[in-house]
Amino acid sequence: IQMASLEDLKNVLRETLEQKGSLNKIKAEIRSEIFTALDADSTKGKPPLPQENVLINELIREYLEYNKYYSSASVLVTESGQPQDPPFDRNFMERKLQITTAPGQ
Repeated sequence: IQMASLEDLKNVLRETLEQKGSLNKIKAEIRSEIFTALDADSTKGKPPLPQENVLINELIREYLEYNKYYSSASVLVTESGQPQDPPFDRNFMERKLQITTAPGQ
């Protein structure tokens, strides 16, 4: 019986995480933490986001997440100062922008 090399195990793990869609999410979380650590000092004294910017950022985040651009969404939240949890739901955005979406979306 031959044991798998460390490189073989790394490759299998990488492939498994890629197939599950977890690898990009993990990379995005690491990037977010790095941005947070690097940006910690520069956010002191940063003015709060105007409500219009929060709404625009939330629309962009919804677009990014809908298209599974989780890395980009994570960076947007970190760099913009947008709350981690959406500050309002989709119905609020639809009313505010006076739009409607098709059922099931």
